[in-house]
Amino acid sequence: MTDGSPRAAASRAPATGARYGRILLKLSGEALQGPLQFGIDPGTLGVIAAEVKEIHDLGCEIGVVIGGGNIHRGVAAAARGMDRAAADTMGMLATVFNSLALQDALEARGAAARVQSALEMPALCEPYLRRRALRHLEQGRIVIFAAGTGNPYFTTDTAAALRALEIGAAVVLKATKVDGVYDKDPKKHPDAVRYDRLTYHEVLARDLAVMDATAISLCLDNRLPIVVFNLTRAGNIKRVVMGEPTGTLVEEP
Repeated sequence: MTDGSPRAAASRAPATGARYGRILLKLSGEALQGPLQFGIDPGTLGVIAAEVKEIHDLGCEIGVVIGGGNIHRGVAAAARGMDRAAADTMGMLATVFNSLALQDALEARGAAARVQSALEMPALCEPYLRRRALRHLEQGRIVIFAAGTGNPYFTTDTAAALRALEIGAAVVLKATKVDGVYDKDPKKHPDAVRYDRLTYHEVLARDLAVMDATAISLCLDNRLPIVVFNLTRAGNIKRVVMGEPTGTLVEEP
């Protein structure tokens, strides 16, 4: 038993054979769409839940942050004339939809999961309380952090970095549809070059699409590593957790 602090949690030994004992997994809302143009594809959701449960069964402690872009994107709505604060609040609610869906999929596979929301909605989920989240992790529950930071103008990338630091995660795993970070869009440029390793300063200086600048700065200030990897390749979450070279690692040398 620890004293409940992130510092104490981070000092515990990782799961057997794993590189990281406590992780923060960042999923985009679009990751839940699968082949659909909108919403949540049950098959895709089930695959993701099964992979998360697999690393949970190894003994890893897991926090998850999910975006809401498969349902509503605040920035896009604001660009069409909606008030930005209102649009972002709607986006935060979309992340609650996705978080509840993932909780259900995990519990259907036998994994205990809790949703904690930065916007209080007690009929649906717990309010975000750091010490309660730490206790859930210590008790072997997966904690899904919903509603971003609870504030407009902040992305779920920033929420992921913030929650990772608050719970003492050893790493942020940023799941994407490509196998790492490239110098330009590999879908548009066949000659795009993938990076195996980057520093935070290189990410910021080159304006690379890893996470937004606020999230990168948080990770830089606290030396929190980020691994960007391809979620669509089966088994990649486990490969990253086990320390296999997968995707792009962002950290200071």
